[in-house]
Amino acid sequence: MSDFQPVARLSELVEYQPLCVEVDDEFVVLIRIGDEVFCIDDVCTHDGGPLGEGQVENHCIICPRHGAKFDVRTGAALCLPATEPTRVHQVRIEGDQVLVKLADD
Repeated sequence: MSDFQPVARLSELVEYQPLCVEVDDEFVVLIRIGDEVFCIDDVCTHDGGPLGEGQVENHCIICPRHGAKFDVRTGAALCLPATEPTRVHQVRIEGDQVLVKLADD
């Protein structure tokens, strides 16, 4: 189980624009919505596509391959073709630093 690690600066996150970062050899996606930052796996559970290349609408990220949608707050798959959730990771903000703690498998 990892601890919180600095992964980005809050000032570099553009609202509704996913940012891919690496934490402990895993790629995750940071999404800033208002004053909140969310972190999910950079993997669509339908076919392994890169969620970080998708578009964000409201609190959903849309896989660029087949249009599967995931709630960035919970990881829930919201429409087909995805049926399984993606992992969500804890985020903490300290000043301008964004820290992430990976979820257990």
